[in-house]
Amino acid sequence: MLVEVAYARPDKQQIVEVEVPEGATAIEAVKLSGITDIFPEIDADAIDMGVFGKVIKDPVAHQLREGDRIELYRPLKIDPKQARLNRAKKKA
Repeated sequence: MLVEVAYARPDKQQIVEVEVPEGATAIEAVKLSGITDIFPEIDADAIDMGVFGKVIKDPVAHQLREGDRIELYRPLKIDPKQARLNRAKKKA
């Protein structure tokens, strides 16, 4: 079955199509996709990921369906609440 693995940095984005066997998990698809060769900073075993914007709690056990897009999430640089507070302080 065909799935996609997506990752984005501010300077570069990539979506890799990968064929995986029936019953493949999200972590298997990420490793098979070769996206870690394109983005060496990705640690496939530790990075947060989701399918179509919904976070996967256990990528090792999450079975994929045909056409799924696995999204790899970078860590936040700043907590969104703190960013909002910082913007409010600048305006004041």
